[in-house]
Amino acid sequence: MAYGYNGKILRVNLSNRTITAETPDENFYRTYMGGEGVIAYYLLKEVQPGTEPLSPDNKLIFAPGILTGVPLAGSGRNSVGAKSPLTGGFGSADGGGFFGAELKRAGWDGIIVEGKADRPVYLWINDDQVEIRDASHLWGKTTAPVQAVIREELGDPNIRVAQIGPAGEKLVRYACVINDLKHAAGRTGMGAVMGSKHLKAVAVRGHQPVELADPVKVQAMAKWLGENVERLAGGMRDLGTAAGLMALHHSGGLPTRNFREGAFEGAEKISGQTMRDTILVKRENCFACPVNCKRVVQVEEPYQVDPIYGGPEYETLGSFGSTCGVDDLKAIAKANELCNANSLDTISTGVTIAFAMECYERGILSQAETDGLELKFGNADAMLKLVEKIARREGFGDILAEGSMRAAAKIGRGAEKYAIHVKGQEVPMHEPRLKHGLGLGYTVSPTGADHVHNIHDTGYAKSVEGLKPFGILEPLPANDLSLDKVRMFLAEVHMSHFANCAVACIFVPWDNNQKVEIVRAVTGWNTSLWELAKVGERATTLARVFNLREGFTAEDDYLTERFLEPFADGPLAGVAVDREKLAAARSGYYTLMGWDAAGVPTAAKLHELGVGWAVKTLKKAG
Repeated sequence: MAYGYNGKILRVNLSNRTITAETPDENFYRTYMGGEGVIAYYLLKEVQPGTEPLSPDNKLIFAPGILTGVPLAGSGRNSVGAKSPLTGGFGSADGGGFFGAELKRAGWDGIIVEGKADRPVYLWINDDQVEIRDASHLWGKTTAPVQAVIREELGDPNIRVAQIGPAGEKLVRYACVINDLKHAAGRTGMGAVMGSKHLKAVAVRGHQPVELADPVKVQAMAKWLGENVERLAGGMRDLGTAAGLMALHHSGGLPTRNFREGAFEGAEKISGQTMRDTILVKRENCFACPVNCKRVVQVEEPYQVDPIYGGPEYETLGSFGSTCGVDDLKAIAKANELCNANSLDTISTGVTIAFAMECYERGILSQAETDGLELKFGNADAMLKLVEKIARREGFGDILAEGSMRAAAKIGRGAEKYAIHVKGQEVPMHEPRLKHGLGLGYTVSPTGADHVHNIHDTGYAKSVEGLKPFGILEPLPANDLSLDKVRMFLAEVHMSHFANCAVACIFVPWDNNQKVEIVRAVTGWNTSLWELAKVGERATTLARVFNLREGFTAEDDYLTERFLEPFADGPLAGVAVDREKLAAARSGYYTLMGWDAAGVPTAAKLHELGVGWAVKTLKKAG
């Protein structure tokens, strides 16, 4: 009997309106586990080289994992993948909430969406009953009205909806997929792919729990975490992901004014503490999770902010706050609402606006080019107007909707220097001049700059208790970029990619040994930490193969020049990422990954990972 998975993947062709089911075997699930691993598998197997990301030939894959929907903290996540319209390479993002668990409870381990509908549609999945329904009446609407209409016309208030807003419809390259109105599969532009297929939403209702090999063990672990959550995750519960904002400010690692600086004079005004004490009205959770890290805020003036859209996470506070020089918490909350309503990635939106602000202040952009907006750092009203313009591709917003890399190329006049991205994806709210291993992670990430499948060096500067099962026994300074740091990086990142496959939340305080216990209890497999790490390594390597096939090379594993320049002042004055050390670390990473000097996985490594079939893909790509 299958435990932790249903053994069914749904395939929907929107062009010819066919709906079929596939039944992978147990080895498929044990090899890839779901999420990022399954996405990499199908993209390599079924998306032809050189496919235009916004064409009907791209495939959009919803991929929960073996832990999604299990009644245990951290199991409320779901991945969405496709060839990315933002980077042109491997695209994958995941979000929390309840949609992924509902899809598993409906009996499905994933959805492969192919083709393009001739008019707007949405997918309705009611257990094993699946239909394609007209969505013409929903096109152009923001996310809250769409969810309300779908639930009303299907007659069930418990339906879970993953959808796009106007930004996805307008093919903004960093549009995201929003579920439950406040949970975003945020990065790499998956909302644009969804919009390109005229797929407005996926609505799901499921009625069958995920089968467990050892339900008593799962229940015991859930009880243990519930009893210890305050001790292990009290800060996350109290302040959410914003708990670390002030510490980053004091250490010089809070991105400020387009990453020019690392400390923000208005940090306290936008901190998690200030949010808690002013506009926070509620804390919420994802499926089966007692941590309750999600923020719900409400504002009445000078902006109306509806609590139905949740509240800003740390990334949003940083991207619309310090990175744009804005210290108005209410304005940041409004920006967050606009992004969730329109399905925009808050990181790429804020960083792209910050890029435009720096170009404006340096005289590269004139007020005539910005539709009359005075794009100075700190101008909250201009920032909010730009969010709306981007979502609808209006005026100057149409240029910024392409992402900072493409916008800089269009603007010219030296603007490229101020676009802070890797592989076309905007850098998140973590500063490589504070965490040097993180900078390496940005360079080699298959999805462009990413902070989740990465190392946060400051967490291992004093203790490495969590990594001791991998033989990592000694802490290293945050600014270390030695081969020892690369070894530490690999141990951490393989498990991060495992979480992206399983699909599990990295904020729940399970240690690595407990993760093995969980997978055993859920699936019944006699697994090990070695096997789980190999799942993460396999997913990373297949994503690398996909990018190589699409024309990426080692030259694309770079860190933008800004981080190679020292801070002028602040707590990290004079500190920069060393170019030569970064190059050596990258080379060491290739070697330790079993890749050649050009960053290409060797045939032996692919066979060692059990994906020898990918050798042929590399040979065809030359």
